[in-house]
Amino acid sequence: MSDQPTDLRETVRQRYATAALKVTEGGAAACCDSTCCGPEPVEVDDNFGSTLYAAADRDTLPAEALAASLGCGNPTAVAELRLGERVLDLGSGGGIDVLLSARRVGPTGRAYGLDMTEEMLALALANARKAGAANVEFLKGTIEAVPLPAATIDVVISNCVINLSVDKPAVFAEAFRVLRPGGRIGVTDVVAEDTLTPTQRGERGDYVGCIAGALSFAEYREGLEAAGFTDIEITATHAVADGMHSAIVRAVKPAV
Repeated sequence: MSDQPTDLRETVRQRYATAALKVTEGGAAACCDSTCCGPEPVEVDDNFGSTLYAAADRDTLPAEALAASLGCGNPTAVAELRLGERVLDLGSGGGIDVLLSARRVGPTGRAYGLDMTEEMLALALANARKAGAANVEFLKGTIEAVPLPAATIDVVISNCVINLSVDKPAVFAEAFRVLRPGGRIGVTDVVAEDTLTPTQRGERGDYVGCIAGALSFAEYREGLEAAGFTDIEITATHAVADGMHSAIVRAVKPAV
């Protein structure tokens, strides 16, 4: 009998490894009439990807970071980052949100990216070098077991990754653990309307497509509350499937 959570995690890992290799290999090989055309972007629909970022942000990033973008929003804008803050991006992929965060927190701050996929980590490191970002660090690990000490992070961000986790309570607990008292989360994620059952969510899309594994609005709130978060706000931004929405999620770790 197969271990379903393990199987799902490996399916997710393989999907993102393939995406990273597509960008990397496309960037090395894609040329037109002796002029490099740049990396081939990962195929996503209009509800996902780098088009959800402002043009001013896109223009400052390596083409490979944009091509590997698979998120459903812009968490760096959601989190309202400040100079000097320490930021952790859960499921950092090709590094787009880490690089934007590093710019916003400035040289006195630091941006960490966490990813379980070797290929994405290699791509993110290459993108950081191209961007000249000195205040970034990429870590290998899962978002259910963050390899950072407790109370060391000011802001946790994530872009359409928590819905992919096979153990969302662990993700919320880890985000709470690494945040300092008074720290906050600002993520974008796919969230289901409360009337949809898990079976109905699965009918609207697969797990690696960020649909089948999505929590409902009520489940998301309950998960954050169970971890200890307060001041929870979950706001839908745009539909990604029937009854499924990209949403902005904000919450705070109490100061005392």
